Amino acid sequence: MTEPQDPPATADFLARHRDAIAAAWPEGIARETTFPLGRIPLSDHLRHWARETPDATSIIFYGREISWAELDALSDRFAGLLAARGIGKGDRVAVFLPNCPQFHIAFFGILKLGAVHCPVSPLSTGHELDYMLTDTGARALVTLDALWPVVEAAPAARGLTVWTSALSEMAPETPTMELPAAVAAPLAPNGGEPLLPAITAAAPDYAPGASWDGLAALNYTGGTTGMPKGCEHTQGDMVFTAAANLSLGGAADAGVSASFFPEFWIAGQNAALLYPVVAGAPLVLMTRWDPLALMQAVERYRVTAFAMVVDGALEILAHPRFAEFDLSSLQRVRVVSFVKKLDRDIRARWKAAVGTVLAEAAWGMTETHTSNTFTLGMQDDDFDLKQQPVFVGLPVPGNAFTIRDFDTFEVLDFGREGEICTRSPAMLKAYWGKPEATAEAIRDGWLRSGDIGVIDAGGHLHYLGRRKEMLKVRGMSVFPAELEAELGKHPQIAGSGVIGRPDPHAGQIPVAFIQPAPGAQVTPEALHEWLAERVAKYKIPEIRLVEALPMTATGKVKKTGLADLLEPAG
Repeated sequence: MTEPQDPPATADFLARHRDAIAAAWPEGIARETTFPLGRIPLSDHLRHWARETPDATSIIFYGREISWAELDALSDRFAGLLAARGIGKGDRVAVFLPNCPQFHIAFFGILKLGAVHCPVSPLSTGHELDYMLTDTGARALVTLDALWPVVEAAPAARGLTVWTSALSEMAPETPTMELPAAVAAPLAPNGGEPLLPAITAAAPDYAPGASWDGLAALNYTGGTTGMPKGCEHTQGDMVFTAAANLSLGGAADAGVSASFFPEFWIAGQNAALLYPVVAGAPLVLMTRWDPLALMQAVERYRVTAFAMVVDGALEILAHPRFAEFDLSSLQRVRVVSFVKKLDRDIRARWKAAVGTVLAEAAWGMTETHTSNTFTLGMQDDDFDLKQQPVFVGLPVPGNAFTIRDFDTFEVLDFGREGEICTRSPAMLKAYWGKPEATAEAIRDGWLRSGDIGVIDAGGHLHYLGRRKEMLKVRGMSVFPAELEAELGKHPQIAGSGVIGRPDPHAGQIPVAFIQPAPGAQVTPEALHEWLAERVAKYKIPEIRLVEALPMTATGKVKKTGLADLLEPAG
């Protein structure tokens, strides 16, 4: 990537930021990105491991082990199947599946052909699937038998080639982990063409279309405000993201990873489809979160790395069978503070019980292929947790950040709050079919995130929330993310979400919807007093206790769902 020519003010800030980053860089963390196999397409990584270590394990699916050679051969046949149906380079193929080996076969077959991978959340309704198929102009659809009713409810699916499969078709005869009921269920009758028999019968004949720079995937944004937009990403984006993040922890010793994050989601794609293939390391693949299955996998397969939400760590520690398992192989455990927030107590409990240090996974967007900052090596004396509530660390090598005025786009100095803008080799090339949205989001080569943040004098980035979520209370800014981070420290709170309601005197009033922990006895009055000791008076929200928070498919609190619960204060 050619280094852009920045205006003097931007260049000056970036130079000073680089100096600050260099001074703050954690000991033992690599400063440069290493590409283990060079700058070759992701699908060529699969080909490499199939040739060099054909019998080594690529995927472990509840005990079913798939070698690199098998994954390579099956994805070759899927590429041949697509080609036989007239699908080629640049054509879009929708993948409407939960986590399963079939997802990997389809993904790599699509990439080998030079077609475009279009993942769709398996939690989608017929209306949502119809939008995705229409927006992408998909030529074919790969789905699950259990999702057939949703496919039938999507008019755009009519006339498409639709292949279906069942989770059980690649399940082990003898599971080594707790097996979800859905994975054991036989293939349900449906109107699609059976996927695996079609792949088995297909010849691996196709015109290879994989490239570093060609369009490879349309990863859709969440669409919490308006319809989702497809982010155009290349195989180069994928390899850079994997190589940059693996380099930080030492890609040569990647070990065995485990993932249950949904693979349609960019973070799940990174964890399950990109990192293991770039590193040439085995992956334990789970269809969903299950603390028992994860502990079984860690002990049996000596898992070294995985990521989860903070709530998952608490579930593991509280599990009645926790003491039965040897989790000593774990080296790198990342957590995401979506609902429950990581705090010093949770970290200390995990360290005492498991022996590893929980670290936040940091900041990223679908537009940037996520994983753009890191906090690895910043846990000594809980340095990271002592910072502002939402500390997201330093830029991953190759990524650059500025904080800018939302209106003037002026670069703001250290310590000043503004819009987080970023530049990365893995940044989207455009929003699919939306040139106006692309022009609005990318200015002078910088992606405008819409997030409010600040870079401190030490070069660290702090995330303060979405601009559209920021509240103005009597003229003062209140960030819901800050309040959610504080509430996440309360031992009797399972999760929270903060939004604002209009007020004729204050302008806006923050309202915190709080889900108490199981068995907790909390009252709004007690929580109000607790918060009063921790935040300024004008930030203290109204407290509304709820049985459950509305959640998105990726485990975040759904703010639009909270708005539906909002009623004028009595």
